[in-house]
Amino acid sequence: MKRRVSLLLGLLALAGIWLGPLPRLAEHAFFAHMTMHMGVVAIAAPFLALGIAGSSFDPVRKWPAMFPPIPISVVELVVVWVWHAPALHHAARHGLTGLLVEQGAFLLAGVLVWLAAFGGNPRHRRDRAGAGVTALLLTSMHMTLLGALLALTPRALYSHTGHWSNLTPLEDQHLGGAIMLTIGGISYLAGGLWLTAGLVRGAAQRRRACA
Repeated sequence: MKRRVSLLLGLLALAGIWLGPLPRLAEHAFFAHMTMHMGVVAIAAPFLALGIAGSSFDPVRKWPAMFPPIPISVVELVVVWVWHAPALHHAARHGLTGLLVEQGAFLLAGVLVWLAAFGGNPRHRRDRAGAGVTALLLTSMHMTLLGALLALTPRALYSHTGHWSNLTPLEDQHLGGAIMLTIGGISYLAGGLWLTAGLVRGAAQRRRACA
């Protein structure tokens, strides 16, 4: 039941992100595009991954060696940073093909990171939880770093932003960076802390069993 609820929440999140006003608003506002990005990787992706993790559809359960958490977190780092290069970012905001490829890459990378951390055979999940904690914390760190760079830089990196409301391009970029810094950093940090708490509880239970 929990898996079904998680999957439903993930699908509803994607529907709200992709079918709502954000895609059209994102053509003119950097912060709206960043909201889409964070909604996909930090909200929809974990719900979808938790709905799949441990089930018969979990690829980590079938092929655990193919989903090492830390290398997959590095793949997501590359995906996220590459798509924030000005040229690719412009293509994603002003062309349907670019947007579809970008959002698909974000969703796939996000789901894989969360699955690598939380997925696998439930009886053996503790064996990969430590690597999962590291992967999620590394992702939180690079999301925080990129968000801080966007929020604190003194010049606009995306010249086509800011054509919305009264925001200047730099203010628009700073707002987008703050959104990434907050949502991205907190989501992955929370996931890492959740896994850490599970490891601590498991260790305490084993000590009590051996006492």
